[in-house]
Amino acid sequence: MKPAPFEYVVARTADDVVAALADGKARVLAGGQSLVLEMNYRHVRPQRLVDINRVPAFASLDLDGDAVQVGPLVRHRVFESGAVPGPLGDLLRRVVHHIAHPPIRARGTMAGSCAYAHPAAEWPAVAVALGARLDLRSASGIRTVEAADFFTGPFATVRRAEELLLAVHLPKLPPGTLVGFVEHRRTHASFAGLAAVVAVTVTDGRVRAAHLGLVNAADRPVRAATAEQVLVDRPLDDAVIAEAAAAAAGIDADPHTDVAYRRHAVGVLVRRALHQARDGG
Repeated sequence: MKPAPFEYVVARTADDVVAALADGKARVLAGGQSLVLEMNYRHVRPQRLVDINRVPAFASLDLDGDAVQVGPLVRHRVFESGAVPGPLGDLLRRVVHHIAHPPIRARGTMAGSCAYAHPAAEWPAVAVALGARLDLRSASGIRTVEAADFFTGPFATVRRAEELLLAVHLPKLPPGTLVGFVEHRRTHASFAGLAAVVAVTVTDGRVRAAHLGLVNAADRPVRAATAEQVLVDRPLDDAVIAEAAAAAAGIDADPHTDVAYRRHAVGVLVRRALHQARDGG
């Protein structure tokens, strides 16, 4: 199929984008890896398509301060290299190789993935797990939303139609943070059936901070908060890892699948991700 007729606008500045989105009848084109397909199936019929690929500032990756600021044109593939230093960069490199395949990673963007809010997408879970912040810009100005509050359900967020997802702020992880990411999927390029993202800061042999995020375990990305609490102030040994995995398995699993299986699988993936983080696998 082909998309329904639409107006095509090429934005040159951020102000151009905001102006084109102001009436709430437009969609933003960055990578287009999901949007174009949805338009071809006529699942979405925007009156106007706003191409932001000619706004150079949007491709910026700002490493200053206590967070990495990811612009709306930063492609997935950027995170395959050492562009982001430290434990956060290590985590992003682990995650990005699970996103589709190279042509998709060459065009798709982190901001686009968060805006699309697919329950099986990796970046939204990373954002929620790390406590990221997202900047939304409209004609009224910029508002900042915590990642935990941004995602409201499958393909649903608090972003309004007239708003541009301007930046994703990922907190930097302190030295001594161990990271892991384990994903279960049917084929190499399939969406995640389930995945677990882990970042645990260890000093003097004990976990001082823990971040555990789950992909496709619910209708939106979630943190395994109870499992995080199990880890803090304890050694990252096999017994504690097993206890944390059991706690993660107690989440309210997606009701559209077999709940017992989903909970079991969550526990398995969390355990593997924690072992990967500790052992450097």
